[in-house]
Amino acid sequence: MTRIGVLASGRGSNFRALCEAQRRGELGGGAIVLLVVDKPGAGALAVAKEFNVEAVVLEPKAFPDRAAHDAAVADALVARQVGLVCHAGYMRIVGPGYLARFPNAVLNMHPALLPSFPGLHAQRQALAHGAKVAGATVHFVEEGVDTGPIVLQAAVPVLEGDTEEALSARILVEEHRLYPEAVRLFCAGRLRLDGRRARILPAPAAVGA
Repeated sequence: MTRIGVLASGRGSNFRALCEAQRRGELGGGAIVLLVVDKPGAGALAVAKEFNVEAVVLEPKAFPDRAAHDAAVADALVARQVGLVCHAGYMRIVGPGYLARFPNAVLNMHPALLPSFPGLHAQRQALAHGAKVAGATVHFVEEGVDTGPIVLQAAVPVLEGDTEEALSARILVEEHRLYPEAVRLFCAGRLRLDGRRARILPAPAAVGA
């Protein structure tokens, strides 16, 4: 079983999608054991309570610098023997010390078709650039902002007259579909990094097939 830790900063809609997928038995050998938030008022805390997931609040202002905060987050995850970390609306850039403790085992969801429109307000960026297609990307986390190897993507058309809110809502539907699938693939041992490529290995043949 892969023990999963989730990091969030806001309402926790992707965290909820992961919890609901686990309830349906769709995370394969994965089990969500911890939520870490960086804001005491984060809506994700209510989701954790609903799904009986342990939650920890670690505010950055309680630590002298980013490295110390990263270390505290990593310590909390390691103490629960977490083998996969999922950033789900976690609005902080993590440093090399944190990533070194979870090599090739940190995923993130981004509301754009990376490498286009990394960073904040990806949907707003897409609209401002007149993009005809937006989307969602699950990728491995590295030190750069939204630069890690891509695991799964889904395209979402930009409609005439779209607002940021309307486009975001349609992208969110794809986020909630993609993230549990990426986690399931990881927990099943079907993701392999090959340089910049995250390759999806075929499912093992059924016994007796």
